[in-house]
Order: sequence, then structure tokens, then C-alpha cells
Amino acid sequence: MVAPTPTHLKHPALLADIERGLIKIPQFQREFVWSLQSSAKLLDSVIKGYPVGTFIFWTTRERLRSVREIGGITLPDAPEGTEVAFVLDGQQRLTSLFAAIRGEKIVRPSGSIDDFSLIFIDLKATEHDSIVVTDVSDLEPGSWITLTDLLTGGTRVAKKYADEFLDNIDSYRERLASYDFPIVKVADVEIDVATEIFTRINVGGKSLTTFEIMAAKTYDETRDFDLSAKFDDLLGRLESVEYETVSDAILLQLVSLILDGECNKKSILRLDKNEFIDCWPAATDALESAVEYFRGTYRIPASKLLPFNALLVPFAYFFYHHRAKPNPNQKKLLEDFFWRCALGGRYSASTESRLAQDKHRIDRILTSESPDYDWAVDVNPEFLIQNGWFTPSRAFVKAILCLFAYHEPKSFEDNAKVHIGNAWLKQANSRNYHHFFPRAYLKKKGRTEREANNVLNITIVDADLNKRLIRADAPSKYMKRFSESNPDIEKTMASHLIGSFKRFGFGSDDYDVFLRRRAELVSAELSKRIIDRPVDQRGQVARDDDLDEEPSDN
Repeated sequence: MVAPTPTHLKHPALLADIERGLIKIPQFQREFVWSLQSSAKLLDSVIKGYPVGTFIFWTTRERLRSVREIGGITLPDAPEGTEVAFVLDGQQRLTSLFAAIRGEKIVRPSGSIDDFSLIFIDLKATEHDSIVVTDVSDLEPGSWITLTDLLTGGTRVAKKYADEFLDNIDSYRERLASYDFPIVKVADVEIDVATEIFTRINVGGKSLTTFEIMAAKTYDETRDFDLSAKFDDLLGRLESVEYETVSDAILLQLVSLILDGECNKKSILRLDKNEFIDCWPAATDALESAVEYFRGTYRIPASKLLPFNALLVPFAYFFYHHRAKPNPNQKKLLEDFFWRCALGGRYSASTESRLAQDKHRIDRILTSESPDYDWAVDVNPEFLIQNGWFTPSRAFVKAILCLFAYHEPKSFEDNAKVHIGNAWLKQANSRNYHHFFPRAYLKKKGRTEREANNVLNITIVDADLNKRLIRADAPSKYMKRFSESNPDIEKTMASHLIGSFKRFGFGSDDYDVFLRRRAELVSAELSKRIIDRPVDQRGQVARDDDLDEEPSDN
């Protein structure tokens, strides 16, 4: 990196460069928020010769995603092949100068308009007063002049003023025209260094995300590529299938795995711009194929049920390289991979490095070879009960909920399909999560919260069912009512992985029998999906980091 170069420019040169497209505001800068009053104070400081801070520019021939308009003011593109200065520090000051001196009207995001031509010079003010003001209602007529008239009016405007003000008019015009704005130019650095400089300058602000940096880096008008807009379009399509909670990081990790084999921040930021743009359409198609596979094959109807959103990355990587449906062997290997990751807490930490490792596992599955695993999973009934503390954010719990969702649970009341969507899954205390043996009922029977709040005691129901018909009744009581109104009650119970009244113990309200029988049924279902491997017999079973959320029984 070449040492930053200090320089300076007067406002006519600064504004001319803006109007020629040679000074740009990168998209990662925040909106222009300064008020008329703040802008007036800046110009007041300029007239009085006070320091107003240094502008920091990053000069480069790269074309980044930049602000195309400032409050409705359309800015031109830079001439092809020319060097552009992107503003890293001083955007509010620079935009204020531009709007005030040009007398522009700024359209705010709310729709309100600030007219920057309504900034005035108080010709009677002393050096101890505010010379630049926004309110002239208390000033004598003829004792003030607009900033734009001061700078551009010339002799024609000066003639309108009393002789006593002419010296001030000339003096203030000269002070504004001759003020040297200090500038530091940073050159010959990559975008990640430039954005790091921006972040350090704005230490009180929010650090730029990797996605924000990549959106700036990969912007290409000639190829009609705007990463932020492309991602928004993708989210719109995913929203229609209840998968809109997929994060922007998922797409960056996927493209980076495809192009580089790694997906940490450093790997993502070093991706070639054109290769990234070339890869994007096929990568997003692959991601949507992975979503459809999860929805269709695993019957996971909404993204908030996924144990880890990161699970989409290896599956999308598979579909990027294999556009057709998986063959029977690949299908079984992918299923084993999914449940091992879900139950084993695979992406609870070190996600990027584990995704890079799992890329090699997917490469083997692509050739119909079975990958090796270095973590074990346990689906024995005892382990399921022991590890079943119900918190909807836990990956292990989400895995079990995915299994419940696969069987498309039906309403106890009428055997209608229960709708499962992201809207109600946002709430950890959602009434759609029904404790089959209600917690209030178990508490009366002397059961601890830890015993009662187990995922194996959870059924997925319609929200109003809890409130209207179940409440804190014993299962034998409320299920008797449902069996009288629902002729398909046995099919309904099977859709919740629950067997007969007698075998599952809820006819006699035996919670221990219920929990054991359901654990056995869940264990059998999971065993169908996981390939038995030696590591499961000898390895240490992975457990969620969030097991610490369990309360004590005291």
C-alpha cells in the first residue's frame, strides 16, 4: 500500500469533479441525513476559516456499486477508464456543500423535501454571530442574501444592496471561493482494505458486512449486475415458498465454495469479480433446487425449521454440479449427511471451515461414494429423552421438529393438515408448539419443568387449538373429546408419531410410558434415515452447545 497522499481542493474543483462523476459515494455509506441547519453550520465554519475536517478518498479504476442519486440529484457515470475517488470519510460534509452551493432540493427517504437554496448569509452578523443561517424572518429586509446569490449573483445582485454591505458580500464570496478543503487520497489498495479504513474511521458506527463489501465490489452496470438487487429478487422468490429467512452469507459461502473451495471472509473477498458474476445465476438456481429438495424430499415446509441455514450450502453445491435428481445411492447418502449434520450440531461453530470440509464429503457423494465422518450421532431412545430439552432455537430440537413436519401433522379436531410457516415459527412460545401432556397439568402432578418441557412431548398443532380446546386438560380428557368429533383420530395421531391410547399411555395419563413410546418411534424413524457407521459405536456423540439452556430442577 502506497502511503496516503495529502492534498487540497477548493469548492469549485470539488463540485466540478462530483458533476463529472469523478467523486462517488460508495453504496455502503449511510443515507445523507444532515439537516439544513447542520449544513449551514458547516458553511459558517468555512466562512470563518475554521477547520471542517479532512475528506478521505479512495482512488481506484474499479467501478463499485455507488450512490446514483443524492436526494434526487442524478449523478453522472465516470468516463470509461478514468480514476474515481470514492468517499470513505466526509460524505455528509461533501453532500452538504454540493446541495447548498448548487441550491438543490433534497428528497428524503420519507418523501419530505429540504430546499437547500434556503440557506442565507446575514450581512449584519459579526464574527461572533452565525453568519450563515436558515431563518431570516427576524432580519431586516436587504440585510441578508441567499448563498447561491452570493456565489453566482455577481455585480447584478450586489447592486440591490446598500453600500454598507458590499464589503461583506465580496469578503464572504472570496472566503468561500478560496477555502482549501484538506483531502487525503488512499490509492493502490484492494476493496477489503478500503472498507476496513472506512470501518476504522467510523468506529462508532456499524462495521460493513462481507455482503456489503461484495455488493460494492461486484457491481457492474454493463453486465446489469447489482448483487443487492439480485439477492432481493432471490428473497422474493424464496418468500413465496416460506424460505425467505435465508441469509446473504449463505449465497456468498456457496459461490466461494464453488469457485475457491473455501468460504471464509478472506476467500470470499478475493473472488474475481467477473467469475463471481458468471457463477451467480447457476449458484442461485442450485440454491433454489436445494430448497425444493428440502421441501419436497424432506418435507421441511419453512426455513425456520432448518437446524442450520448453512445446510443449504452443501446441498446447493451438490445441485450446482448435479442438475438432475440424485440417484438412489446419492439420495441415501445425502439423507445420511443431512441428519448427521442436524443431530450432530455440525454448524453450531466454525461454520466456514466445516463447510469447506463438507465440500469434500459432497464431492464423494457426487460420485456415489460414501464419505467418512469424524463425529457420531446417537438416536437411541434414552439419548433422545435425555437430550430433549425443548427450545425451538436448538438445532437438535429443530431436527426432531423436521421429522415431525415430514409426517405432515394433522389437526386433532378434524384431521385437516396443520399449516407450518415462518410467520408463526418466529415465536419461541408459539401456540403451535403444543405440549401433548400440558406443562401446567404435569406441574400439578409434581413433574419438574425439565421433565415436562421435552421435545418428545411436543406436537405441532393449529394455534387456536391450544387456546380453545386443550388448555391444561389431561390428555385422556381432551383426546376423548377429539376422538368423538374426529373419526380419523388414529390417522391423526400417527401423523404426530403417536400410537394408540393404550400403548402410548395417555389413556391413563401415564407420562413416562408416553415419553418412552414416542422416543422409540422417533428413534426408529431416525434410524431409517441414518447409515450405521463405526464412528457411531466408538465416537463421542456431538451435543448442542446450547444444552446449557436447561434449567435446574431446584
